[in-house]
Amino acid sequence: MEVLAPGKKTHEENEDLQQYPQKPASCKKMLRNCCLIKRIFAWKSLSSKDTVEDEMEMATVRHRPEALELLEAQSKFTKKELQILYRGFKNECPSGVFNEKTFKEIYSQFFPQGDSTTYAHFLFNAFDTDHNGSVSFEDFVMGLSILLRGTVQEKLNWAFNLYDINKDGYITKEEMLDIMKAIYDMMGKCTYPVLKEDAPRQHVETFFQKMDKNKDGVVTIDEFIESCQKDENIMRSMQLFENVI
Repeated sequence: MEVLAPGKKTHEENEDLQQYPQKPASCKKMLRNCCLIKRIFAWKSLSSKDTVEDEMEMATVRHRPEALELLEAQSKFTKKELQILYRGFKNECPSGVFNEKTFKEIYSQFFPQGDSTTYAHFLFNAFDTDHNGSVSFEDFVMGLSILLRGTVQEKLNWAFNLYDINKDGYITKEEMLDIMKAIYDMMGKCTYPVLKEDAPRQHVETFFQKMDKNKDGVVTIDEFIESCQKDENIMRSMQLFENVI
């Protein structure tokens, strides 16, 4: 499924992207496609003065993030990249945390022709790892680290968590359909050719049958990962997330 570009990049966004270390083409593509990164890159990159101010401001926001050195060790971002991300994060969320409303605002801007509300809700819940109704800078960074630079195994684990809406350790056909409908509702009118109305259900029927190895009506994380890794069509379909994160 081909996705039309939501819009041209700003000068600031292109300037900030040039500061990233050279990565494989696929990683660069993901950075450019990532809606959350684009929103962060709407803010200018840091000067040395900004860096000092950010370090000082970390102690004053309602949620104080971990030291950048620790986040650098835990994530796949450099300290400079984390400073850029934090600069945008704190401008977007002075309180130090994202709420669900912010996620919905971001996605409504990047997918104005569709209804992104439901997908933004599911995505927010996936980033909100401790399920307290907010996404801290640490949550944000660790999620992006996996999605943009994680291994295939890490990305599939993250995707399983997204599909497992009620977090019971299993994916049902209904949960998978809910996610796919949310994605199609958000992107359907921005694709070529235009998707049929029953496309999400057909998509899920095909994939669920392949994943549910023992035909017990649910997909475990082992079944999910094994099926994805062995099926090129499923792996290609998983790349859809590059355009909706």
